[in-house]
Amino acid sequence: QVHLVESGGGLVQAGGSLRLSCAASGRTFSSYTMGWFRQAPGKEREFVAAVSWSDGRTYYADSVKGRFTISRDNAKDTVYLQMNSLKPEDTAVYYCAAGFTAVSNSAAYDYWGQGTQVTVSS
Repeated sequence: QVHLVESGGGLVQAGGSLRLSCAASGRTFSSYTMGWFRQAPGKEREFVAAVSWSDGRTYYADSVKGRFTISRDNAKDTVYLQMNSLKPEDTAVYYCAAGFTAVSNSAAYDYWGQGTQVTVSS
């Protein structure tokens, strides 16, 4: 079992930055691929970014490539999402997730956090 807690969300103006954190507890954090997803009102949950447990390779949705950076600190059992050049369309609840074989497919993730709200004003 892995327990995930996100933090760092908030209200920011367009063009601003936020850094989300996801602290993990429970089973060995370093064995999981960690992902970030988001869900805007009335829309389906969508993939944002992921970082592999095995080689640290990162993956991004096209909509955030070049603006967001995912990273992980296995010593702190924490994964981060640095979000720069934020746009109003980035407004959503952001969730972190952990899975063994997952990348962009939400169904492949086994554990989810409760989410943190990010609101970008224009």
